Order: sequence, then structure tokens, then C-alpha cells
Amino acid sequence: MLMAASVIFGYTDTSMRTAMEAYTNFNGSNEHIIIQTVRMPRALIATAVGASLAIAGVLMQTLTKNPLASPGIFGINAGAGLAVVIAVTLFSTASLQAFSVLSFIGAAVAAVCVYAIGSAGREGLTPMKLTLAGAAMSAMFASFTQGLLVVNESALEQVLFWLAGSVQGRKLDILQSVLPYIGAGWICAILISGKMNILSMGDDVAKGLGLHIGLVKIVIGVIVILLAGGSVAVAGPIGFVGIVIPHITRSIIGIDHRWVIPMAGVLGAILLLAADIGARYILMPSEVPVGVMTAIVGTPFFVYIARRGFNAK
Repeated sequence: MLMAASVIFGYTDTSMRTAMEAYTNFNGSNEHIIIQTVRMPRALIATAVGASLAIAGVLMQTLTKNPLASPGIFGINAGAGLAVVIAVTLFSTASLQAFSVLSFIGAAVAAVCVYAIGSAGREGLTPMKLTLAGAAMSAMFASFTQGLLVVNESALEQVLFWLAGSVQGRKLDILQSVLPYIGAGWICAILISGKMNILSMGDDVAKGLGLHIGLVKIVIGVIVILLAGGSVAVAGPIGFVGIVIPHITRSIIGIDHRWVIPMAGVLGAILLLAADIGARYILMPSEVPVGVMTAIVGTPFFVYIARRGFNAK
């Protein structure tokens, strides 16, 4: 229903009949062109990105035992974004395939840095240290990104709206370039869901049940990089979806990852589609980046989860 609404509603309102005729009886009208080249790609991209970020959030929260874990909070989105900005500002890169590869590299570098910093010290890896490391890396990557854009004003105009997180004006070619990677991430996440249930019991219990913890964690890390890196390459760094949706999903269907992962994907797509539709009407005829809309929803939720976590200690 929301995909249909995303195709129909906007500055140029159309109808479901018009949307269907755009593909069954195309007549070259402005409405048909908008539906084919703008609205449908936008709806598909919002669906794919929302699902990917939500699933990545589920995996990260289970892996780190941290209710605040998400690609945005742990600096993975910022790292992927910085890699793309470096390519645009320093090397004038405009290739979609290059954006995809660089997003994955940036996401991987950020993930490794956060894990290394969070693991340092006598206590080893703890949820609090991971959160602080992620916040520090996010701030550092954001500072580097802003510095590069200040130096190169032409690049600033090119990527500013993208950095805010948006699906507006994205072409279907961009989604097609990363779909193999995020599609592989979706499939692998579902396949590993049974092992995620064992991992959520704790490392000692998982070892006792014969789970190869190191291998499973590496696989989870690769999946998160595929999903987060692909999402940033398409829509820029969109935050809070990976925090909000996993908690909502668990409150609805429980903690069995065989159900949590696919349901989180569905709810993540719903959230981003709804946010994108709302972004079209706040400042019409201008639009608010969808990343701003998710922040409006996610920030109070983030504060609530953080306070609940601290109160529980």
C-alpha cells in the first residue's frame, strides 16, 4: 500500500489508474514520465534501503549485545559516506559502480576501526565502549567529510543533499548497481538467523552448543558491511532506521531471529517509505531529505532506549 502511495502522491498528484497506464498504455504525458522515471525508482529504492538498514540493525544489536547498535550510531554510514566524498572531491569520480565499491570499503574500514577501539583495554569489548567508539568515529568521519567539502565547493553542491540522506532524484541504475550486494546480504541474513538465536544466548552458551563464534561474527560483519555500504551508495547516510525497527519488531513477534530478520526488513521498508512520503509535503513544493524525517522519529526513540539502558544498570 505504501509503495502505491509513494508512486501516486507528491507535488504532481496522480491516481492508481494513471500509474498502471504508465506501464500498460504509455502515452508520453508528464504524469506517465514522472511515474516511470521518478516515482517508481524512488519507491523501490526506499524499500530496499529501509529493509537493508533495519536488518543491519538487528544483526549489529545481536552481535554487540548493545540495544543502541546501528550502522549510523557505530560510524559505518559515516565511513561509507566519507569514502564517497573523497572520491568526488579529490578524484572527481562519478561512476555508480565506483560509488558502490567505495561505500563498501568505507563501511568496512569504519567497522574495523570501531571494533578495534571498542576492544582495547582490560575489559575488552563492551556495549558502552562500542557505543563511545562508534560516536567518536562518526564525529571524526563527519569532520573529515565537512573539511573536504569546504575545500571543494563544487563537490559540496553535488553531494550536500545526498549526505543528508535522500531517495529523491535517484535513478534505478543506482539501485541496480548495488542490488546484487544487498540482495546477497538479505539472503545470508536469513540463512544465518538460526545461528543468531544461539549467539544471542551469550558466547559461553554458544560455544557449549558447538557454534563457531569467530566465524559467525565475521559473517555477520560482512553482511552488515554489504547492507550498510550498499544503502549509503544509493541514498546517502540515513540514520535511526537501524535503531528503531529492531526494537519495534521484537516487541511485536518476540526474539526468534528466523522471524525478526524478515519482519524487520518489512517494517524498515515501511518506515522509510512513510518518511519519504511525509518529506514531500512538509515544505512543498520543496522537499525535506528523508534522513531528516527518520531523525525526527528516531531521536526520541534513541533517548528512550539510552535512558532505559542506563536505568537498568
